[in-house]
Amino acid sequence: MQVFNGKAAAEDYMSAHTLAFSTPELTLMRYSFWLADIIPDPKNKDNTIPRIMAYVEEKDFAPVNIIDDDKYEPTGAVRNTSMYGNVNKVAGSDTKFCSDCGSKISLSAKFCTECGATQD
Repeated sequence: MQVFNGKAAAEDYMSAHTLAFSTPELTLMRYSFWLADIIPDPKNKDNTIPRIMAYVEEKDFAPVNIIDDDKYEPTGAVRNTSMYGNVNKVAGSDTKFCSDCGSKISLSAKFCTECGATQD
């Protein structure tokens, strides 16, 4: 697989260019123009290439395991999120859930004890 070695390109650019009187936007713009410069091909001096191609490398990555949806078990933080209220209805309880953060609060609470939101 071919990948761009951005770290090596940035190090080469920074070693030859000063950042004095430059804003981040100006530095990024100059860096992108520098990457687009036409240079002699390091592998074939008779040809020219955009500089960015000099930082493209062939990498061999180990295979990535694919998560099987049947075996995927979300963490408790994801499974039990109360962002939009509680998915499990609590009947006959003396508690309710905050309309803002979803925390469990007293049924008669005017404010949430976690986030301070006013309750309807």
